Amino acid sequence: MSANQSPAGKQPTATYDSAFLRACRREPVPHTPVWFMRQAGRSLPEYLKVREGIPMLESCMRPELVAEITLQPVRRHGVDAAIYFSDIVVPLKAIGIDLDIKPGVGPVIENPIRTRADLERLRDLTPEDVSYVTEAYGLLTRELGATPLIGFAGAPFTLASYLVEGGPSRNHEHTKALMYGDPQLWADLLDRLADITAAFLKVQIEAGASAVQLFDSWVGALSPADYRRSVMPASSKVFEAIAGYGVPRIHFGVGTGELLGLMGEAGADVVGADWRVPMDEAARRVGPGKALQGNLDPAVLFSTRQAVETKTREILDAAADLEGHIFNLGHGVLPATEPDALTRLVEYVHTRTAR
Repeated sequence: MSANQSPAGKQPTATYDSAFLRACRREPVPHTPVWFMRQAGRSLPEYLKVREGIPMLESCMRPELVAEITLQPVRRHGVDAAIYFSDIVVPLKAIGIDLDIKPGVGPVIENPIRTRADLERLRDLTPEDVSYVTEAYGLLTRELGATPLIGFAGAPFTLASYLVEGGPSRNHEHTKALMYGDPQLWADLLDRLADITAAFLKVQIEAGASAVQLFDSWVGALSPADYRRSVMPASSKVFEAIAGYGVPRIHFGVGTGELLGLMGEAGADVVGADWRVPMDEAARRVGPGKALQGNLDPAVLFSTRQAVETKTREILDAAADLEGHIFNLGHGVLPATEPDALTRLVEYVHTRTAR
């Protein structure tokens, strides 16, 4: 049984009636649920303390540490869902890609993938490759009880961008050169990454994830036509591969205002919008039958309490008529964010939207 379905004759899971999962299913909620992308870590002093001296990738492979970091924002902020602490390149590392996450830079790939021969380095991912993930989920689901745990993975386009560029990129010139110059190699690369991503999400769902989010961080660099032709088939393959589990599938990208409808069409149950598009307009672009997630600008949290509440109220008002709304930031928590600002924001959303 899944978190998203309660078949006749089976008892629902502890998380089934949570505000978060009800909103994902577009059902009535006691209050608008809240969670934050990158809530697990970065801005929390307790996170910095437990991570001290431990490289990022290593921290993602220590089950007890992963569990502790994942739980920290639930304890501190009272958010409606936890998100599994990891990084989008973890499955790539697990299958043997030579990469590292360098402080202040991000993921760096030693030998970028740019030829057909390079594809052979992308082997299938097995549950044994990420046994630490299964172990961490076991620790977390016992501790979280009725609080849902969101699994996540990087979408094929964003993973491909890192692999082809060799690291973060502002213009994605190598990525686009490959996509336009050798469309068959590009399609084969994304198809291979779709299989790896789906396998990684399946491990998380089978270990206890109540929902999953596919992050396509860099896909906003593309036009709708390029997205439909060169990216959507791979993203759809990921969503289709996990459809049978019945857990809500969330899709999010940055700068994707022009792609929102297509991202929903790819197979998501919930579409995340960044702060550039109002929630009511995002709903219009996505169309009926989908829940929406978002979308406070993370930088607003550096302003006054009154300003934060004003901007939050605008978002809640714009989302008032949506079938399902999950309050979130329009991107991840910024590292210098004052933790108390996040705690106050959760309380404000809960209070203002109490039914």
